[in-house]
Amino acid sequence: MKNLFDLTGKTAVAVGGNGVLGSAMANGLADQGAQVAIVGRNLETAEKVAQEIVERGGVAKAFQADVVSKESLENVAKEIEAWSGGWDILLNAPGTNSPTPFFDIPEEEWDHIMDVNLKGIVLTTQVFAKRMIEQKRTGSIINISSVSSTTPLSKVFTYSVSKAGINSMTQFLAREFAPHGIRVNAIIPGFFPAEQNRKILSEDRIASIMGHTPMNRFGEPEELGGTVVWLASDRASSFVTGALIRVDGGFGSMTI
Repeated sequence: MKNLFDLTGKTAVAVGGNGVLGSAMANGLADQGAQVAIVGRNLETAEKVAQEIVERGGVAKAFQADVVSKESLENVAKEIEAWSGGWDILLNAPGTNSPTPFFDIPEEEWDHIMDVNLKGIVLTTQVFAKRMIEQKRTGSIINISSVSSTTPLSKVFTYSVSKAGINSMTQFLAREFAPHGIRVNAIIPGFFPAEQNRKILSEDRIASIMGHTPMNRFGEPEELGGTVVWLASDRASSFVTGALIRVDGGFGSMTI
């Protein structure tokens, strides 16, 4: 069973791997033997994550790219290919949020959130999946969605819409890429407090979240590691594609 999750010899591209959740998942992939390209808009934070992986005995390198620029993504893909020869795993984990009420959402904010959370993943997948197909590499694409994608949460309208788009994209591309041996799945995390969502976590909101989470606690970023490794492994999850996997402490199963 241990060998089912061995990623030795695999290369993972972790886009948004410099974030709180992205870095935890990148570390999980590295712990199982994958070499990981940490891609972030902020090179300094990407380098910090890469260094952490190296210090833990893994192999990683930081790269800089803007997910809303296809040119930037194509350039970084060339850099990663020169470093690794190619990739087998694509982790799409960029994200941004805002608590602006619906009627007050400025057009620029809508565009920014949709660009980063949805357009960015579309562009990233276009660039990296196309190269996988050209190289005839089978593998796994893992998108990061949200509990708000299926049960829209108050105060995060644009974010919820963008993440619902990720679910649709995941299932669409699972069908499109299956003939190429590329699986496409999404993880739906519950509440893992990070900088982007702390601003909307008032005491009342925390109480509401706990009341709707059977496990009665927030998730720890490292708790996403097992799921991402499972989805990345072409042995452990070889017949899994188009799936939306909840890691939410039971939030999605709660009813009144």
